[in-house]
Amino acid sequence: MRLGVFIRAARLPFLTGSLMPVAVAGAYAYWESGAFDWTLFLLTLFGVAFLHSGGNLINDFYDSFGSDPINRYATPFSGGSRVIQRQELSAETVLFMAYLCFGLAVLCGLALIYLGRHYVIILGLLGLGAAYLYSAAPVQLMSLGLGELTIFLAFGPVLSFGAYYVMTGVLKPVGLAVSLPLAFLITAILWINEFPDLEADETAAKRHLVVRLGLRRSRWVYAALMTAPFLSLFVLLEVFKLPELIFAALVALPLALSAVSRAFETDPTDPEFMPIQALTIKTHFLTGLAMTLSLLYAAWRQ
Repeated sequence: MRLGVFIRAARLPFLTGSLMPVAVAGAYAYWESGAFDWTLFLLTLFGVAFLHSGGNLINDFYDSFGSDPINRYATPFSGGSRVIQRQELSAETVLFMAYLCFGLAVLCGLALIYLGRHYVIILGLLGLGAAYLYSAAPVQLMSLGLGELTIFLAFGPVLSFGAYYVMTGVLKPVGLAVSLPLAFLITAILWINEFPDLEADETAAKRHLVVRLGLRRSRWVYAALMTAPFLSLFVLLEVFKLPELIFAALVALPLALSAVSRAFETDPTDPEFMPIQALTIKTHFLTGLAMTLSLLYAAWRQ
C-alpha cells in the first residue's frame, strides 16, 4: 500500500483534533507539578493517535455502505477519505486497518496500565467505545443525534482527563475542564463538516443534529460553538485558576469570527464553503497551540 493512500485513509492530517487536547493537558500538568515524563506522554500521544485513526477508518467503512457513495458534495474536509469510492482500497482492507489501529491503541493502554496508571482501563474503554460506536452498526451514535455530544465528550473532557491522569497519577476536575475550549471547537469542526454532507446523510438516514435542525438553525449552533471556547477561557481562569497567560488563545478569535460570518453567507454546496471548513480547523489548532505554549511559558517562568 502506498503511504499516501494510508495517510488519506486514516485522515492523519486531522489527528490534531485529538492530539491538541493531549498537548494542553500535558502542558497544564507540567505547569502544575513541574514534572514531565516523556515515556508516559508519548505512550498517551500514540495511543490517542491510533484510537483516532481507527475511528476515522471505521467511519469510512460504515459510510461506504451509506452516505459516501451518494455524496455529491464531498470536500477535502468532509464526506470521508474517498479511498473506497476511488477503489484505492477495498472496504475490507479499511476495516482491517481500523481494527489494527484499535489494537495498537490497546497495546499503548496496556503499557500505561503496566506503568501504574490503572484507571486507563476505564478511560481507554470509554475512548474505544466512542471511536467504535460513533459509526458502527447497529448502534451508530452518529445516526441517533448523539454523535456531536459523543465527539464533544470524547475529544474534550474524557481525553484531557485521561491525559492529565496519566501525567500526574491524579484524577481531578481540572483535568476535565482544561480541554473545554477545544471540546467546543472539535464539535464545531464536525458540525460545519456536516453541512455539505446534509443531502447525502439525510438520504442515507444518517440523522445527525444538523439533519434534524436544518441549515438555518444549525448555522446559529455553529456560531455558538465557535464563540463558546473563548468565553470558557474565563471559566478556566476564575474557577480552575489557570494562569492569565491562557488568554493567549484569543489569538484565534479573529479566525473564528471570520468563519462564522462566512458560514451565514455561503451555501454549503458552493466550493467557497471549503475555506470555512479550513478556518474552523485552523481555529482549533491555533487555540490548542496557544494554550499549550502559554502553559509551558508559565511553567518556565515559575
